[in-house]
Amino acid sequence: MKLLQIKVQPNARLSVLVEPGEDGTWAAELKAPPVDGKANDELLRLVAERFGVARSRVTLRTGASARLKRIRVDDD
Repeated sequence: MKLLQIKVQPNARLSVLVEPGEDGTWAAELKAPPVDGKANDELLRLVAERFGVARSRVTLRTGASARLKRIRVDDD
């Protein structure tokens, strides 16, 4: 299991997930707008792809309406 802290920027040109910086926080740029959970869904899909797990194994722990989110990845 991994817990990730991710700073999100919605409405970007491309959807990318950037490796963590010195403070351990990942960065995500998302094409989706922050409307009706679209950006959160895209973030969870992007994290699942990055770690090679099924989308159902990635959950949003905190920050549903914030730019700073905590994501849990069950990779066991």
